[in-house]
Order: sequence, then C-alpha cells, then structure tokens
Amino acid sequence: MVSFRLAKQSKILKTDDFSSVFNLRKRIANKHLVMRYKANEHNIPRLGLIVAKKTAKLAVQRNYMRRVLRELFRLNQHNLCAIDLVIQVQKPFEKPDFMLIKQEFEQLMQKLVAKAVS
Repeated sequence: MVSFRLAKQSKILKTDDFSSVFNLRKRIANKHLVMRYKANEHNIPRLGLIVAKKTAKLAVQRNYMRRVLRELFRLNQHNLCAIDLVIQVQKPFEKPDFMLIKQEFEQLMQKLVAKAVS
C-alpha cells in the first residue's frame, strides 16, 4: 500500500534545527506568511511550522493553520531542493481564506525556487 503522507524525516522538530534556520536570516514574506530557509545536508526538503498563541488564541485555529500549511508543503515539496523551511504565520486565517492562503503559499514557493536556483 502506497502512503502519501508527509514523512517524519521531512519535519523539523528540534530546537537546534529551528535556530540554525533563524540564524541564517534568509526570508521571504507576504501578508499572512513568512518563510525562512536554509540549505540542508539531508537531501530532502524539511518543514517546520510556527503558529503562535499571539496569532490565534484557540488551539483549534492554530492546528487548522498547521494542517493547511503542512498539506500545501506536501503537495509542493517535489519542486524544492534540499532545504530546511520554517513557515511562520503572521496573520490568522480560517476556512473561507483557504484559496487566498494557497495562492500566497504558491507565490512564496515560486520566489523560493527562483532564489534557490540563483
């Protein structure tokens, strides 16, 4: 049986990994999202998510935002080279905003791929 889920190796979980991405200070942003990135030696793109309580008070809202971003990353990870990507939510979003978030995410991914190539 084929599994299409995001592999555990594709997730950034350790504080040191998050810190190394933040210390490099390479970032791209738009209205709702900030992406920080850094090349890695794991040969696969990895994702870390930050959704602060300051952004959304309820855990249900924060978890929805994480789920959406994780799915968008999963669908677009084949476009990326080996990078660590940390996505931080700047403004909260809900289900009616899904198409807007998807467009913003895809715009940021295009910028990221262009910067990674050059």
